[in-house]
Amino acid sequence: MASAEFSERTSRLKPEGAYQVLARAGQMEAGGRHIIHFEIGQPDFDTPENIQLAGVQAIESGRTRYTPPAGMPSLQTAIAAETSRRYNLDVLPEEVVVGPGAKPALFFPTLALVQPGDEVIYPDPGFPTYEAMIRVAGGQPVAVPLREENDFSFDLQVFDQKINPRTRLIILNSPGNPTGGVIPLADLQHIAARAQSNDSWVMSDEIYARIAFDGLRVPSIFALPGMKERTILVDGFSKTYAMTGWRLGYGVMPAALARRVELLLTHSVGSTAHFTQYAGLEALHGPQHAVDAMLAEYQHRRDVIVAGLNNIPGVSCRKPQGAFYVFPNIRGTGLSSSQAADLILEKAGVALLPGSAFGEYGEGYLRLSYATSIDNIECGLEAIRRVLEKA
Repeated sequence: MASAEFSERTSRLKPEGAYQVLARAGQMEAGGRHIIHFEIGQPDFDTPENIQLAGVQAIESGRTRYTPPAGMPSLQTAIAAETSRRYNLDVLPEEVVVGPGAKPALFFPTLALVQPGDEVIYPDPGFPTYEAMIRVAGGQPVAVPLREENDFSFDLQVFDQKINPRTRLIILNSPGNPTGGVIPLADLQHIAARAQSNDSWVMSDEIYARIAFDGLRVPSIFALPGMKERTILVDGFSKTYAMTGWRLGYGVMPAALARRVELLLTHSVGSTAHFTQYAGLEALHGPQHAVDAMLAEYQHRRDVIVAGLNNIPGVSCRKPQGAFYVFPNIRGTGLSSSQAADLILEKAGVALLPGSAFGEYGEGYLRLSYATSIDNIECGLEAIRRVLEKA
């Protein structure tokens, strides 16, 4: 074997906590334990039948070839039209880059924009890939806390202290993973003004934007005056259409940046699966009633899990406005996030994630995905309650 001295860019990468817990839970299941899964953030619904059929028909029709690296022109056009409609902006097909999942639309613009030593502001607690991609690009990660008392929006006071002329990029996620929090319009306007005055880029991860509750329409920094030309909008089909395994996402960005991202796609993944893109066309053009039904069920599950968590001694939980996660505060139990997550898995047979897996400011919390049945939610909560009462 050649020398095992690996490059610096991988030296500080860590596994994603959800996959680690899933593997551990799988080992327990292989040993005969029954495990209730709250750890993985993926819909438990099947992909809507019309989308499945479109993908199958595409394969049967020979749609199994290479496509342009940035996506089929027909899908770029459809995404541009849908984005224009949703945000009341003029979006052109050449501003759309399609990829195998949304992660390329996170990773590759970061690689295209961030020079070694540049600072990148990102949310904490937040999706672990944000810090990873900043480090791979050679940037300096700068965490801004999401405060529970602000419904897990940015701490704007800290944000104002952190942004400076070295801030190349600001990453937002709303509704957010792991908190389910939505950044209100006034906060977005504040961030936008600072980004413009500082000449910083913004990356707005809106993969959960259509999973919002109580009639809320999630505001977007992308739609604010003067922001389209400095914002990378990241979205995809995985969450809204229960298409996680299809691997289909996209970014919307200025055309010059899109061409750089297309080059990175060309020399990495090549292109996104041909037939998957036809399924994406059907998702956009076809009926949306399945999405509406999933959203109604998620809201029902949210209400059940929040009420149940708030009945557990030492636990308090705000009602999230979007996504399909709850982020309960467990400081009243006297346990750390990791202690509680380990205890709950071992003793209750319930797999969930410590808040600390999402950053320093996630300590004192747990993340549970309620993309599972009401029966699983009720059984899991009862098991958690019994274990924590004895802790």
